Amino acid sequence: MGDITKLIARRLGFGLLTLLVISIIIFFMVELLPGDIAEAVLGQGATPETVAALREQMGLNDPALVRYFSWLGGAVVGDFGNSIVTGARVTEVIGERFINTLFLAAYAAVIAVPFAVVLGIIVALLRNTLFDRVANVLTLTSISSPEFFLGYILILYLSVKTSMFPAIASLSSDMSFPELLHRTFLPALTLVLVVTAHMMRMTRAAIINLLASPYIEMARLKGTPPWRVIVRHALPNAWAPIINVIALNLAYLITGVVLVEVVFVYPGIGQALVDAVSKRDFPVVQACCLIFAATFILLNLAADVGAILTNPRLRHPK
Repeated sequence: MGDITKLIARRLGFGLLTLLVISIIIFFMVELLPGDIAEAVLGQGATPETVAALREQMGLNDPALVRYFSWLGGAVVGDFGNSIVTGARVTEVIGERFINTLFLAAYAAVIAVPFAVVLGIIVALLRNTLFDRVANVLTLTSISSPEFFLGYILILYLSVKTSMFPAIASLSSDMSFPELLHRTFLPALTLVLVVTAHMMRMTRAAIINLLASPYIEMARLKGTPPWRVIVRHALPNAWAPIINVIALNLAYLITGVVLVEVVFVYPGIGQALVDAVSKRDFPVVQACCLIFAATFILLNLAADVGAILTNPRLRHPK
């Protein structure tokens, strides 16, 4: 148990170090933007007095290193400052939107994860059959198609032509849960089509790779049914790479939804990031990027821990 704790602590340390490096990149990439940030926010018609007041409000007169540590210290306690456009706290601007993004990611994950794992097991059982070939063609098509293209295709056939689902995922506080699921089905389905392909192919590859192992051949020689060979012998040893790809795709569901949210006008953190970029609301941009990075690192850490717990060989690295 001590070895596992040390491995987890080491992974957590690397994750925090990575997040620190990313925070430096996020902050100073904004600093490297050409021109004066205050002038860019106010526009060319701003007076020197207005520009000077905004620079003072944003703390731009302080050295960059001082402003970075001030921003980092606030970010650690959840204070990302104020929005330049609205003047509201950044946490208020993106808080509810982040919850909406988490809901959409959970909605897609509940559908995609079990479906992808089961489909991967089935195509591994039916390897080199017509079903396997058709599944591979469909998943490769899904992987190769951009998210916005899949979204527009779904809007065309499931919204415009059939009116089964709304094209715009507008939300309101008084809607019921079934109505919420109905309105957000198309963006969730778009995400499902993208991530299912990755998880299914990884599940299939992991299981097929193990089917050539000696203990699998011994189980087959004993007359064990093919489905039992996969479920009882191959799948437990394939969980480590499967958990890794599931965690990476869950991270994508949260951090890669920008295009999907824009296509369906979904009020999530991805849409908030796009709006902030267009309005040059840099505190919101920095907060969104840091949240995306922290989420991705956290889910990668969860994948590492899951792989360690499911594979005893990883607990005692040579």
